[in-house]
Amino acid sequence: MPDPSPTSSSSAPERPSAPRNGEHKPPSWRVEPAPDGRGAPPSKPPPMVPRNRRGTFIGILVALLAVNFILALATSKPTERTRIPYQPFFVEQVQKGNVQEISSQDQTIEGDLKKPATYTPPGGKAETIDKFKTQVPAFIDTTDLTKTLADQNVVINASAPDNGRSVISTLILGFGPTILLVALFVWFARRASAGGALGGFGRSQARRVQRDNQTRVTFDDVAGIDEAENELVEIVDFLKNPKRYQRLGARIPRGVLLYGPPGTGKTLLARAVAGEAEAAFFSISASEFVEAIVGVGASRVRDLFKQAKEAAPSIVFIDELDAIGRQRSGSAGFSGGHDEREQTLNQILTEMDGFEPDTNVIVIGATNRAEILDPALLRPGRFDRRIAVQPPDRNGRAQILRIHTRSVPLSDSVDLDAIAAATPGMSGADLALLVNEAALFAARRDHEKVELNDFTDAIEKIILGTERAVLMSNADRERTAYHESGHALVGMLTPGADPVRKISIIPRGQALGVTLSTPEADRYGYERDELLGKIKVALGGRAAEKVVYGELTTGAESDIQQLTQIARGMVGRWGMSDAIGPIAVTDGRSDGGVLLPGSSPTSESTQRLIDEEVRRIVDEAEHETILLLERERPRLESLARALLAKETLDQAEAYEIAGVPLPEAEAGAPATA
Repeated sequence: MPDPSPTSSSSAPERPSAPRNGEHKPPSWRVEPAPDGRGAPPSKPPPMVPRNRRGTFIGILVALLAVNFILALATSKPTERTRIPYQPFFVEQVQKGNVQEISSQDQTIEGDLKKPATYTPPGGKAETIDKFKTQVPAFIDTTDLTKTLADQNVVINASAPDNGRSVISTLILGFGPTILLVALFVWFARRASAGGALGGFGRSQARRVQRDNQTRVTFDDVAGIDEAENELVEIVDFLKNPKRYQRLGARIPRGVLLYGPPGTGKTLLARAVAGEAEAAFFSISASEFVEAIVGVGASRVRDLFKQAKEAAPSIVFIDELDAIGRQRSGSAGFSGGHDEREQTLNQILTEMDGFEPDTNVIVIGATNRAEILDPALLRPGRFDRRIAVQPPDRNGRAQILRIHTRSVPLSDSVDLDAIAAATPGMSGADLALLVNEAALFAARRDHEKVELNDFTDAIEKIILGTERAVLMSNADRERTAYHESGHALVGMLTPGADPVRKISIIPRGQALGVTLSTPEADRYGYERDELLGKIKVALGGRAAEKVVYGELTTGAESDIQQLTQIARGMVGRWGMSDAIGPIAVTDGRSDGGVLLPGSSPTSESTQRLIDEEVRRIVDEAEHETILLLERERPRLESLARALLAKETLDQAEAYEIAGVPLPEAEAGAPATA
């Protein structure tokens, strides 16, 4: 409930009193200014003459260049010298000791006299000189001259005092550094004016999909997530007909959060909304906001929302929102409380609060971890509509397969409904990969159309892994055959376990053998016996090695990890342990630690009790599994021998060899995986 507006009696002006008995009272200062000027409206300052900063800058630049030009010409002008003959005039002046300084470059000598001397050129007028230059003939021996110069203490330089630079070189050397410096300042100024103080770093990196783009996505390209699609239909209708809602005072949600597992179609849904509404679509990943320079992310957010408002109606799609939207810590923590990520998040919150009621801009965010988002991001007025995008059910998978196979030629033997039934738990991205892998198999086999066995091999490749060419010894093959036969036989004979679809001792991925078991239909909840059945099936391979060889190997590593996770979930999350009861003591996440999210709040005694319960459940399941395999040892031997002979057994062969009837739902139906 919002706080009432604060009031203060001391700050309120007094109400003027009424006149007494017809007494004329001067007008109140609330209506007209008082004689001393109180109550008069503030005088308006004189209008400021706009300063022409561009003209001022150009004037200063021209003045600097002019001063530089004048100084360069004044300092670069060569000294005027009178040319005199080497002999007799120059030699005589040296012998008289009237030469103060000379400089020589090649055969040219320039110098200064101590006292001005009179020189009369042949056929000319006499002139007084103090600076001279002369040329030494090539045939003259200068040994005596050098000795005389030394005796007279004449200063001798190695080069002429004046380098005789040309006007062009003077201009280049004089103006070059200044021009480069000014050009550098102008470039920085333009960069700053284009993108703020940070220049191009502050510009948004969002990719815009134009309205008339040929790759426009609509709801016809989305299937299997009808509930989420229906939630977004209202968004599309608002972008198309905003006045329909505004005339009734309705306000469309400013932000829509799509959350769910990876590959379920969150990005595709956002693009479909933009395509249906024919609105501008700005797409960016949240990690693209964050840079090493603090403030860049906030600048990019401002630029992105500015572009979106100019292109309204528009949609801003921020993928992987948790990269910047995770919960802010109450203290500075390890990385500081005001780092770049938090500043970027604050700017997004500010921009969404600044939307006007008639602003046709909708922000759509997508994340796989909605539970770690900051509460300020999810409050009403920001991302106030949250839509769960979950993996499709069987009918949804069939619809998705039909969409992805629109451009794929299919054989008459391909039944998409049967393939959808054989792929429980697959997301839209998984099904797209499945269709592509099946097409690749068909292309490698030179098929005219994609056939059923291409889809079957594609399913095996995705679920079980790619076959590896590993040369195994006979002992390893035999041990692997017993291991996989143990998994399969326990799955066939344990109530609540998933039916066995395929057994193979061909190495795939990191496993030397695989046993594929999938449920008959989509499952959204499991009973305690069904979870115990999964634990027993996972223990089947290890138990078979114990029964046959009396010792264990490392082949059960992944099985142990899987069953431990199930057992801990039964005890700490699902309340299936009488010792713990219906209390959640774990959150199912693997991250933890003293100062990190996900750390366990339970006491040491409770943790010990959890470990004891997990061990009890697993030990009891292992004991029952070993007893089962010892009792059914002939069936185990039959399955192992068949695997050694054929390497791969499908569902019908495996159940027939083991002497176990097929599950009722599977009887008479060919296995697709």
